[in-house]
Amino acid sequence: MKNSVHLFGRLLAFMLIVMAGLHPTDNAKAASHREKAQAVKSGLAYGTDKFLFSDWVGPSLQVWTYVPPGINQKTAPILFVMHGVRRDADRYRDEWIDEADKGGFIVIAPEFSQDNFPRSRNYNLGSLFAQGDDTPRDEALWSFSAIEPMFDDIVRQIGGEQTRYTIFGHSAGSQFVHRFLLLKPEVRAKRYLAANAGWYSFADLDVDFPFGLKGTPASEEHLRIALAKDVVILLGDQDTDPDHRSLNRSHGAMRQGPHRFARGQSFFTAAKALAEQQGWEFGWSLRIISDVAHSNDGMAAGAYDLVE
Repeated sequence: MKNSVHLFGRLLAFMLIVMAGLHPTDNAKAASHREKAQAVKSGLAYGTDKFLFSDWVGPSLQVWTYVPPGINQKTAPILFVMHGVRRDADRYRDEWIDEADKGGFIVIAPEFSQDNFPRSRNYNLGSLFAQGDDTPRDEALWSFSAIEPMFDDIVRQIGGEQTRYTIFGHSAGSQFVHRFLLLKPEVRAKRYLAANAGWYSFADLDVDFPFGLKGTPASEEHLRIALAKDVVILLGDQDTDPDHRSLNRSHGAMRQGPHRFARGQSFFTAAKALAEQQGWEFGWSLRIISDVAHSNDGMAAGAYDLVE
């Protein structure tokens, strides 16, 4: 009797499925398709959010994001924002929110923590060399090498059509950006925005790294490519404190100028002179932001129109 009832129940369930025009396995397939569709549709969360990026050979990175409500994520410009020495990527992200709303672009602010990228040599100097003995590290382990796979990951998440990005950095983040420019010639950055760096690695193969590029994998071809790219050196005209608490006062840095405003102009002038001397294309420009000192927030307000 129990077997008959069980058989009848199975037959009834099958008849209901047939009447609904579904194969028994269709429910699972439909659920799978819905999940995939939702994953593609969702993209990055609108507003502020964060996620953990681990799709590269280095340590996982917390990534802070902002997507202006209502924009088309698939086509909106993507801006990488590189934080300063305090490693406070969330604050840097927050200080770009108003500008992202005005410009309609996505903000991506990766956090290179002190735990995983201790001291300047492992963040804004690129982690080119091993700690202690200065042995060259594999390029895949450079901090610079996280950006390209992170861009791919973002584009996958949003189902995007973007093929290039803009990268901005302030202070130590500006150091990251200009060294990224000089040492990673084949990246897909459309525009580089380097704001208020405390000191620079000049485009000079005869000066030892980190004040020049001697001892790094950089070549003359690296320099030629870098000088032709779309680069904007951003300087606050009030960033002139020679005694600022985080200003590098080493001999190499002081040769570049007494403060950030002067050093940025020295870096730009030397690059332009090299291009003219070699007969190379020069794509850089200099933008001075009035009434701004050492402020990521202030530089963002004066540079958001440069994001493409």
